[in-house]
Amino acid sequence: MREPGIDYHAVFEASPSATLVLNSVFVIMDANPSFQDLVGRTRDELIGQYVFNAFPQDDKSEMEDLKASLHRVLESGAQDVAGPIRHDLEEPDRPGVFAERYWSPINAPVLDSDGQVTLIVHRLEEITDLVRAGDPDADHRRRQMELELYARSRQLQQVNERLPQANARERQIALALQDSMLPAPQALARHQAAVRYRPAIHALNVCGDWYDVTQLPNGNYAVAVGDVVGHGLAAVGVMGQLRSALSAAIRVVGGPASALDGLDLYARSVDGALSTTAVQTIIAWADHRITYSSAGHPPPALADPDGTVRFLDQATDPPLGASLEHTPRPQASTTYADGATLVLYTDGLIERRGEDIDQGLQRLADHLARHGNGQVEALADELIDLSSATDDTAVVVVRL
Repeated sequence: MREPGIDYHAVFEASPSATLVLNSVFVIMDANPSFQDLVGRTRDELIGQYVFNAFPQDDKSEMEDLKASLHRVLESGAQDVAGPIRHDLEEPDRPGVFAERYWSPINAPVLDSDGQVTLIVHRLEEITDLVRAGDPDADHRRRQMELELYARSRQLQQVNERLPQANARERQIALALQDSMLPAPQALARHQAAVRYRPAIHALNVCGDWYDVTQLPNGNYAVAVGDVVGHGLAAVGVMGQLRSALSAAIRVVGGPASALDGLDLYARSVDGALSTTAVQTIIAWADHRITYSSAGHPPPALADPDGTVRFLDQATDPPLGASLEHTPRPQASTTYADGATLVLYTDGLIERRGEDIDQGLQRLADHLARHGNGQVEALADELIDLSSATDDTAVVVVRL
């Protein structure tokens, strides 16, 4: 039974934090009751207003730090902290009279499926009492506190600015390491194969997706893909170990299920390897038969020359190490016609934020039904272009 969906608008309305939703040109799209109460304005008075025009005051320079923060969110796609800022509010019973108020704003991006910033969540925490520090030396202490808070916020901002640079360096190293671990597939004697790997475009860290295409000593072909949980150098290191282990196992055991059995036992001894998903296939070209086994991985797609698409989902078990006790994995097989196309992939090809996975599988099936007979290199390019920009994706296409 599926759990009921979360009503995110109700969560927004109930949040005790004063929150605005802004679009990419900083126009207010929504304001929750906590924000309305905090600033003494109704939703109708706020929605549709340019955020810097919604709260009139004499000193516009106080808004420059907030404006810079919002622009940084648009450019980086990452959360940013502004201020503290002084922004006075008109007293409800004294029109034209403004009370001195201080705020600590936090701005966070809302990304679309391509990783682009479409909305900004702007949250305010009032710190007036903290800044004013009511005692006989209030003015001096207020200014001292304001300066200290501002200095602290700038330190945090500098840390935020350095983190993307550090993560970008780690990403470059991880990509180079992953590229070295994902060489071009071996040439197959009787079939064509194409592979593609694309890291998430806007993510700071790459993931542990892998593929392997091998011609076995008996003339059959072994094709596999896998996906390690986690990101960055650690995930790439685990990926390399598991890819090598599975590639070695499929050469010496009786079939895909036995190979995944061995990989499951091995994964339990490798830090960071648990919950990895993988699918292993063996293509027996003489018999026109595909034998396969899956450890919690999305099912391979088999497109017949007439446009019929089947998903190989009859031998699926939990991910590596997910079961408390090791049990033998299932295995299934199916036949294929000359000219059919086998596609193995990781979840970045079919998953979209806010979309059911069945929709992604249907999108893949529809594309293969229309274009599955195309050249394997061109088809691999088309499929990688279908993938989500927010997740790593590996794709293997084999023309049978």
